[in-house]
Amino acid sequence: MFQSFHSQADPSHGPARLKALRAEMQAQGLAGFIIPRADAHQGEYVADADKRLEWLTGFTGSAGFCIALEKSAGIFIDGRYRNQVRQQVDLTHFTPVHWPETDPADWLAGNLPEGGRIGFDPWLHTPREIEKLRAGLAGNAIALTPCDNLVDRIWQDRPAPPVAPITPHPLEYAGKSHAEKRGELAAALRDAGQRAAILTLSDSIAWLLNIRGRDIPHIPVVQGFAILHDSDRVDFFTDPARPGDIGAHLGPDVTLRPGEAFADALAALSGPVRLDRNTAPFAIAQILEAAGIETAFAPDPCILPKARKNAAEIAGARAAHLRDAAAMVEFLTWFDATAPNTTLTEIDLVTELESQRHATGALMDISFDTIAGTGPNGAVIHYRVTEETNRPLAPGDLVVLDSGGQYRDGTTDITRTLPVGAPGEEEKACFTRVLQGMIAISRLRWPRGLAGRDLDAIARYPLWRAHLDYDHGTGHGVGSYLSVHEGPQRLSRTSDVALEPGMILSNEPGYYRDGAFGIRIENLVLVAPAERSEAGDARDMLCFETLTHVPIDRRLIVPGMLSRGERAWLDAYHAECLACLAPRLSAPARAWLARACAPI
Repeated sequence: MFQSFHSQADPSHGPARLKALRAEMQAQGLAGFIIPRADAHQGEYVADADKRLEWLTGFTGSAGFCIALEKSAGIFIDGRYRNQVRQQVDLTHFTPVHWPETDPADWLAGNLPEGGRIGFDPWLHTPREIEKLRAGLAGNAIALTPCDNLVDRIWQDRPAPPVAPITPHPLEYAGKSHAEKRGELAAALRDAGQRAAILTLSDSIAWLLNIRGRDIPHIPVVQGFAILHDSDRVDFFTDPARPGDIGAHLGPDVTLRPGEAFADALAALSGPVRLDRNTAPFAIAQILEAAGIETAFAPDPCILPKARKNAAEIAGARAAHLRDAAAMVEFLTWFDATAPNTTLTEIDLVTELESQRHATGALMDISFDTIAGTGPNGAVIHYRVTEETNRPLAPGDLVVLDSGGQYRDGTTDITRTLPVGAPGEEEKACFTRVLQGMIAISRLRWPRGLAGRDLDAIARYPLWRAHLDYDHGTGHGVGSYLSVHEGPQRLSRTSDVALEPGMILSNEPGYYRDGAFGIRIENLVLVAPAERSEAGDARDMLCFETLTHVPIDRRLIVPGMLSRGERAWLDAYHAECLACLAPRLSAPARAWLARACAPI
């Protein structure tokens, strides 16, 4: 199996570890220290060696940070984790802080009125983060000071960094050789008058060099840094102790070098050097500045080409989603046959679903730890079941099941909400409003040039009308056998990146009632050109192609709440699910699917 149900976090350790951290702060003459969730590559998911925030506090969420002062320790979390953090940290020693509503500079000014030096590890923060925090602290007697990582000093049994093998990503799935990619990006550097670009995002390097790895659980990347030169040559800095030989795949124009050589290589560059101030470590900007090298701050050059999937990647995504959907339907057939007659638990659901994906024979890994939250656990947006939290399903529960698979031809992510027995009327009404938002995004047409922030509210409108909402974005980008959470494309009120054909995103509105139930419905969608309408003008429009083909549970829908257009979309979607999947299923699953896809 791919998922462990043992919790690595233990809030009982927090007080002693916080005390040890404060002793280090005092020894260094620091009034505070910042502990982010991030690693040096700013990935959402981190290796065990980089789980400093979890080790110190017990909080396992994928975003957030802690600021430890002598007499207080604020743990900053966004709306996705406000239930989770209260369950995972010692609230007598760590205080949850709503972020971004509370600016960390304001919190520091309020908790440290006498001023002082706040330490931070320059490899774990970006130039943009530090610039913003320093600007917010202007006029206060508080100074930000780069320093060694104090958590690493007290973490005596810290795991070793990962050194998994590097494997080639075949051209049939990548759609373009790494020589072509390097050539195109190098030409763009020359056009911009830049001599080199520094690559720090693990998925950017994996995409550029057509390589994959296992350094991060469920995300097939290789940790390291790279320098792309304007000649199209690449220096790739990673652990030389990795097993296997990747040299033949990389060829003579890509040089593998030890990570220890990275800083010296930076200092030897000729400028201008391109660096992404939103994703690169602050330490790199420091090294370039100290060496007198001109820095051209600009986005990672791989970001947009990686997000715009090519024809091979799109074909792979479609194939992966049909394969994954068949596994989901086999699971749902099992669920409906088993749940009424057996006492199932959340772990039972995760185990069975992972077994069905594994049975495809093509699964490389799950794409993230499966979320299976029943009843009140479903209201924890990024809930992760452990042996300690494992809850039996009970009549009247709703189950939020959010899961995905990593296949060589694509990455999947799907959420379905399932009823256990007869659902309540309030739950059905809330579910229907969430469904209406998901359908609205699915049917949408919009003028080219709009960003995720322009579309996000459309999914929320049915909920807003009932004075309801959800505390997460409507959708995130998804990679091609890479990160299940890929930037820069998002459906979010904070996203200003224009959506372009080839981008894959999730469409996942939800609703969560603390202590009672959760609801989320998620399909992955592909941005595509919209067909022109004879009734319209010559405006260039875009639309979404739905990639996910798994029926939505009709037992949770209030049909009278749906408009004629919403009913038509749902019936057409279910007819397409039936046509696409029936040939791929066992006989019991085909029969189940025919019933599940009947017109509303």
